[in-house]
Amino acid sequence: MNFELTEEQKMVAALARDFATEVIAPRAEEVDVQAAFPVETFLEMGKLGLMGIPFPEDYGGSGGDTISYTLAVEEIGKACGSTGLSYAAAVSLGAAPIYYYGTEQQKQDYLIPLAKGETLGAFGLTEPNAGSDAGGTRTTAVLENGEYRINGEKCWITNAQYARTIIVTAVTGKDERGRNIISAIIVPPDADGFTISSPYNKMGVRGSNTCELILDDVRVPAGNLLGDPAKGFKQFLHTLDGGRISIAALAVGIARGAFEKALQYSHERRQFGTEISSFQAIQFKLADMAMEIELAQNMVRKAAWLKDHNKPFTKEAAYAKLFASEMASRTCNQSLQIHGGYGYMREYGIERMLRDTKLMEIGEGTSEIQRLVIARQLGC
Repeated sequence: MNFELTEEQKMVAALARDFATEVIAPRAEEVDVQAAFPVETFLEMGKLGLMGIPFPEDYGGSGGDTISYTLAVEEIGKACGSTGLSYAAAVSLGAAPIYYYGTEQQKQDYLIPLAKGETLGAFGLTEPNAGSDAGGTRTTAVLENGEYRINGEKCWITNAQYARTIIVTAVTGKDERGRNIISAIIVPPDADGFTISSPYNKMGVRGSNTCELILDDVRVPAGNLLGDPAKGFKQFLHTLDGGRISIAALAVGIARGAFEKALQYSHERRQFGTEISSFQAIQFKLADMAMEIELAQNMVRKAAWLKDHNKPFTKEAAYAKLFASEMASRTCNQSLQIHGGYGYMREYGIERMLRDTKLMEIGEGTSEIQRLVIARQLGC
């Protein structure tokens, strides 16, 4: 096993780190307080090639691998959880399904602008009554005269207000066993009958755009169907597996930010005439935080490596997402504890990280769903 990053991967990490430090981090508090989506930041990331890291150059990407992409997610998430979440969703949910399942024409029309960062993508899966139970999708798409007529509702969809490409899952028929066939369809946001709003006042990741989608007799050409209609369910499960690697990387990034602040503060804060870093209680907290971050980071990179080598990675993606998300919550909570009363104040940034990281245990499948995925992969 070789745990060393390639020169190309190190370059991507350095590029993302420098940009995150100079551009993203200074705006993190403003983005959170104002719940303001940082449009200009994403345009700049597109110019740097960050939006297309895992896609071939022929489609506007950078020709990188999944590991490189997770390194970028980690660095961006460390600077700002909101920006990190929207970045991860744009690449792994908005663009990746088109790369994996789109026709050549769909890639030319939709993937290239996404990979270049000229626009954002969104993936509409969750519904009010179909979150963890994705098979319970109620949105329908009926094929009529060469068009799909779509009706339904989606909730908690990332980036939709700023996207020109939205992929929506819908029931398109029944299989031979009478079960719903769920397909993915590309829907332009300006289609008649398509309403996109952002009514949510969130606890964390407040600067990441989160939307409700209402589709009322929305009509799109049959050619907007993404991939094999009979395999739509498996296709978006594969998409979610990739998304779980992204969320795990984002959780690692947020945790790293909280840990580094705690370590620095432990050397600055003096009590009883000495730095609090000399107290064993603080040392043990920092040791546990560092250890768990390292473990989560290794899980992320293993899952990404498996994906890059076309090996099964469902179980490993669930491992990474589950452990990293719960680790990040523990790390942020302990960082706040080390900061004491100062950690509870907005200006130190720790309370924002704690609020942001809670979503990592919910999005892309809750912790409970990850345990279910793992158990099924084990043959339970």
